[in-house]
Amino acid sequence: MKKILSTTTFILSAFLALAAICVGCTENKQNDNNMENNLVKEWDKTFPQSDKVSHEKVTFKTRFGITLVADLYKPKSPSPALPEREGEFNHFDNGNQKSPAPSERAGEGLLPAIAVSGPFGAVKEQCSGLYAQTLAERGFLAIAFDPSFTGESSGEPRYMASPDINTEDFQAAVDYLISREDVDSAKVGILGICGWGGIALNAASIDTRVKATVASTMYNMSRVNHNGYFDGMTEDEIYALKEQLNAQRSKDFAAGTHELAGGVIDPLPDDVPQFVKDYYDYYKTPRGYHSRSLNSNGGWSKTSALSFINTPQHAFTQEIRNAVLIIHGEKAHSCYFSRDAFAAMTSGKGEKWAANKELLIIPGASHCDLYDNLAVIPFNKIVEFYKENLK
Repeated sequence: MKKILSTTTFILSAFLALAAICVGCTENKQNDNNMENNLVKEWDKTFPQSDKVSHEKVTFKTRFGITLVADLYKPKSPSPALPEREGEFNHFDNGNQKSPAPSERAGEGLLPAIAVSGPFGAVKEQCSGLYAQTLAERGFLAIAFDPSFTGESSGEPRYMASPDINTEDFQAAVDYLISREDVDSAKVGILGICGWGGIALNAASIDTRVKATVASTMYNMSRVNHNGYFDGMTEDEIYALKEQLNAQRSKDFAAGTHELAGGVIDPLPDDVPQFVKDYYDYYKTPRGYHSRSLNSNGGWSKTSALSFINTPQHAFTQEIRNAVLIIHGEKAHSCYFSRDAFAAMTSGKGEKWAANKELLIIPGASHCDLYDNLAVIPFNKIVEFYKENLK
């Protein structure tokens, strides 16, 4: 269990000394130029390119100074029709009618926009790009971005993360979208997959500009890192994990490196749970393998879990006033994350904002079915949800 857990773990990055700021600014500009010049130009996604949308690479900075790289997908047709698909997944009418705040830039011809990321350890060339491209086919301007320290995005040391930094990643994506001249700044949403579904809820808790949030096949990375799968770790096991991770910190500091935990288990033992086999089938086969994907290759830093262990997510989800749709597969090992998050978000003081919150359980679906299975992912429902709440 601990080996599996270590493939999805995270840590906080170091800060610069004040005296080096001016020099650092010049270096960062040079590094940004080099990075943009080195971005992959050819189509290297795990899904086919659509002829219904235009595609380009874009970059933007977080408030921590990290440059994020995103694939931007924009519809060629102004008002694509909904295709005949996913008819069995009818949404629940919760009467969620909410008018957005007045927009500084709204009007005819401007597009609603969605920022997409996830899963943890994946890159934008995998399922987040598939989601973004599909949303663009349905009439949205959508970006799929690489989180800080991963993929084509900047940030040193590599393969690090934290709840705060990754929540900021989503907020920086919102900054970028509302700044675009072709986007209606009152109609911006976010979509997180797997571990980024949990981060999306965290972002929605703080960012009132996010008018609609979708969390697909969600993980709560703080909970799973602290408690283990199905909350199965004892107090002594949690303490032993902290000892192990801090001993690794000492080792890394002495060596001047950050040892990686390894991605999805390979070769795959016969006795692993089915969901680990499902991860292997996605990340380690032509279906979803990508050379820049952490889960497909070396994985996260071994010490990465520390930030999540010590920083609970979803402490303030009861304060989310804007619309949220949580989607999960009935057969997914991770379904309890979504069920519990929805219950917590709509209880207590969250009851007053519960009318525009929805939980959709897909019958018979597993965790990874919602990565790339177009026969299972309820895109019609997602599009209807965004159109209803981005207005």
